[in-house]
Amino acid sequence: MSTVVISFLFFLGIFVLIGVSSSLVSKKSNSDYLLAGHDIPPWLAALSAVATNNSGYMFIGLIGFTYTSGLQSIWLMIGWITGDLLMASFVHKKLRDNTEKQNLLSFGGVLSRWHGTDYRKLRFIVGIITVLFLGVYAAAQFKAGSKALHVLFDWDYNTGAIIGACIVFAYCMSGGIRASIWTDAAQSFVMMIAMGMLFIVGVQNAGGLNALFTQLDKISPTYLSIMPTGLPWDNSVGITLFVLGWVFAGLGVIGQPHIMIRFMTIDDTNNMKKTQTYYYSFYIIFTILTYGVGLVSRVILPETGAFDAELALPTMSQQLLPDVLIGVVLAGLFSATMSTADSQILSCSAAFTRDLVPKKKDNLYATKFATAAVTLIALFVALYGGSNVFELVVFSWSILAASFGPLLFLYALDKKISEPLGIAMIVFGISATLMWKSAGLSEAMYEVAPGIVVGMLTYFIGSKVPQLQTSES
Repeated sequence: MSTVVISFLFFLGIFVLIGVSSSLVSKKSNSDYLLAGHDIPPWLAALSAVATNNSGYMFIGLIGFTYTSGLQSIWLMIGWITGDLLMASFVHKKLRDNTEKQNLLSFGGVLSRWHGTDYRKLRFIVGIITVLFLGVYAAAQFKAGSKALHVLFDWDYNTGAIIGACIVFAYCMSGGIRASIWTDAAQSFVMMIAMGMLFIVGVQNAGGLNALFTQLDKISPTYLSIMPTGLPWDNSVGITLFVLGWVFAGLGVIGQPHIMIRFMTIDDTNNMKKTQTYYYSFYIIFTILTYGVGLVSRVILPETGAFDAELALPTMSQQLLPDVLIGVVLAGLFSATMSTADSQILSCSAAFTRDLVPKKKDNLYATKFATAAVTLIALFVALYGGSNVFELVVFSWSILAASFGPLLFLYALDKKISEPLGIAMIVFGISATLMWKSAGLSEAMYEVAPGIVVGMLTYFIGSKVPQLQTSES
């Protein structure tokens, strides 16, 4: 067995052990399993939220996108963080308050009982959407981990997904969301250090910063330009729509159950500002490192017809780092994708047991059984789904954002929404997202933007229609 494999298995084992050890402080209740008993400190919740927000998308998808497209990819994160920050000022604190006040453990519960209502049809629909699309999102994490193992060890693509599913099962059978949060923190510190080290070594290998940028500039005249290229409308209108699309992607963070649950777990509502400060600080650090490694990888790994850009990070670590550190990088990357998949699967489990087939009495074993079932389904999608990581993530993200984002935002503004109107907002938001993508307009503007806009317009128009103002509990 090679040194790389031994190092990988050793550090992966440490990450798994950290997650499983969370069972030592578990209170053996659904509240603790799904929300960590509302006792997570701000820095830990924030670091976990950043890791969950990105993981496979950032370490695999975004680095690959930067490798292919150059510096113009920076608009994804500029727009994303801008939209995220804007929504955070309205939603985070009120969500944390309402979650504890109403004892809500699922996103369907949040959207159906915000004002003390009991919208059962709405809750069921939210549960269905959560299970379907967050399950696909989790499958993308399995696929991301599999790609990394394939390029480094030449293991079959299926092997990584199966190992990942087993690790997720171990997390979920032990500490639930707390296991996910603890491992998020461990792997995030490792990945920040590893990516920083990889960037420095890569720059040195390229001959220094000046030599790096000289080589990048030779790739194409636009590679180091931040101006988006290749848009359907190559003018100021096209550029504005492209950037706005990613701002709306950031606005859609509030529609992602697996991320918002982190802000629901913090120990005190009054610590929300502190949590947000940590969150955006960690986010910016991760983003800078991601773009740095993506650009360096384009010089270290010249493009060939057979090269998969989404494998740039593990491939570059293999070329530049000693064997032990290659194992560390891969273990951190793999653990990152798995802990994100874990939190997504837990959100699906909450949706299944509390929104689709709710029981009057809490049953932790039923929740864990649902978790195991969702894990198997996500694994099946990862093994047989054909889309790449980037495509799986952005599509699932847009559906969840368009479905849940407008509702949660309006709730945070203290708007009362009837059940028929809430359902209409979800239906029209999803429809707009699907039609925009089907029309091939996603290259001009990310489909999440029309989905959110139509969802909001449905509220403003529907609030004037008397037939949509009657709610049945």
